[in-house]
Amino acid sequence: MSDDALYVPLADGDLRLDLLEEKHREALRAACQQDPEIWPLYPFSYWAEAFDPQFDSLLGGGHQRRPYAVFAGDALVGMTAWIEHGAPGWSIEIGNSYIVPAMRGTGFNGRMKRLMLDHAFACGLERVGFKVDVLNTRSQAAVRKVGGVEEGVMRHERRTWTGRVRDTKFFSILRDDWLGVAP
Repeated sequence: MSDDALYVPLADGDLRLDLLEEKHREALRAACQQDPEIWPLYPFSYWAEAFDPQFDSLLGGGHQRRPYAVFAGDALVGMTAWIEHGAPGWSIEIGNSYIVPAMRGTGFNGRMKRLMLDHAFACGLERVGFKVDVLNTRSQAAVRKVGGVEEGVMRHERRTWTGRVRDTKFFSILRDDWLGVAP
């Protein structure tokens, strides 16, 4: 599987994932400023003065992190990314996801994740992983809802931007599980 096949624009009805570009900066900044309480649960902050360095990092991420601007119709409502995880061409992580508060609980995030999962497995990947802060119960529930299987907790996986030492739950969905292939 080539990176060119994985990191492409994706769409499903009013849901659109565009490759993140400089032109998305101000709209994504506005989206990220809608929820100051969420950023302490993330490893990196996109709040206030932290936004520009983090956005610049996303643009310069190379093949390690391939970010999308997430749209509902014409409105930019968040971001998500493919993140290198495991063997190239075998496994990928979906992460760096943020959706504005108004879109949460609407099924939009599930649609976005299913679109990405369908695409990853159509590209020939065998495994899609998710890493979620143990304190982020809403994101854990969302990953379970799309079929994510909890694999365990990596204790002290990282120090977040707040200085808090984070324990991280690992989830995965395997190709055969997603496609309903019997073992």
